[in-house]
Amino acid sequence: MQDKSHPLLIPRRLSFQSLIDPLFYYSTSFMEITVQCCKQSKNDPFDDNDSENGTFLPGLPDDLAQRCLSSLSPSLLFSVCHSWRRLLYSPSFPPFFSLYALLSPLHNPTMALPREVPQSTIVFFSFDPISSSWRSLPSPPQNPSFHLLRRHPSFLSRNLPIQSLTVSNQLIVIAATTQNLFPALSSPLVFHPESNIWFYGPQISAPRRWCAAGSAQGVVYMASGFGSHYQGDVARSLEQWDLNKKRENWVWENKAGFKDGRFSREAVEAVGCRGKLCMVNVKGNALKEGAVYNVGLDKWEDMPVGMVAGWNGPAASMDEDEIYVIDEVKGRLSKYDGEKDCWVKVIELEQLKRAEHIAAGRGKICAVSAKGERIIVVDVRDKPTRFWEVEPPCGLEVVAVHVLPRMISRQH
Repeated sequence: MQDKSHPLLIPRRLSFQSLIDPLFYYSTSFMEITVQCCKQSKNDPFDDNDSENGTFLPGLPDDLAQRCLSSLSPSLLFSVCHSWRRLLYSPSFPPFFSLYALLSPLHNPTMALPREVPQSTIVFFSFDPISSSWRSLPSPPQNPSFHLLRRHPSFLSRNLPIQSLTVSNQLIVIAATTQNLFPALSSPLVFHPESNIWFYGPQISAPRRWCAAGSAQGVVYMASGFGSHYQGDVARSLEQWDLNKKRENWVWENKAGFKDGRFSREAVEAVGCRGKLCMVNVKGNALKEGAVYNVGLDKWEDMPVGMVAGWNGPAASMDEDEIYVIDEVKGRLSKYDGEKDCWVKVIELEQLKRAEHIAAGRGKICAVSAKGERIIVVDVRDKPTRFWEVEPPCGLEVVAVHVLPRMISRQH
């Protein structure tokens, strides 16, 4: 069932009865307050001069008003008046979730690129589901020089991997390639949406162009991989970076390594689920091997037969509790059933064929398909399952997507 709207990552609207709270009747009813706000914005909606010094709810202190308004749908707060819209994007207000994307210029774009986009590089944007608009992230730090290569003249038929993940509501770029075909990052690059700040994580002992990367329980894992050239000890290694620790104690720690270098062939996802990291060594429908790392025991295990047999495309976990995969040939989205060791079909769509990357969060599966020219969002909570499309920014193709809290803003 296709949905033409963009309820992308917004919690379902609460019933009016669920909003009833004695706090709402401190001075006036909720409906009266809404009417007053609408009247104030009727002639000159969202006027900065009129709302800059206005209160959020007439007759209520701002802290109490924020408690009341936090129960409302973000789309309602965005629509009623400018002061509510500003509150929605302020650091003090509970954030709604948005879609974040790594993008690169199309080979031959038919339209001019956005002015924020330099040629031949990777850029970062966020899609706001409330306003249905894309917004560029702040520029990453340029010291050291920051350049992630997507294509190289010597490899026109192949896109070079750029690996990113989300951990503790932060976007982390962990591996990529430079123009000289060297590892692009000696330290992970981190973006914190709720402060709009980029920073670098701890130094990587052996920077890589690609690897197996994932997270579990707030810890980043980097396994195997390939640097400027093949190294056996790197190809068999596993390291972790614990973001639960204080920042001054961040460091990469060695963990139990592979018995061989079979996972160093290409960039793969290490999917965290129920205290384990699950991964396969080859993408797509090719013959592959699987491995499972037990985080608590620091031990490698064999992947169940049914899991590896159905892992025929990009995969992601929902809240580290359920693993979803898309069969890139059939366009079938499935969920893994650990008890029966099988994949259960959720939905099959033509639009999901050739899916290259997926992200999961807030009950939604967000898939990149059609060579990066399409983002399909599937709501796996609804019955029947709903889906809709989000168009990438003009002239850009999507490399990867992630689900994270919205950025703060002082411009709404």
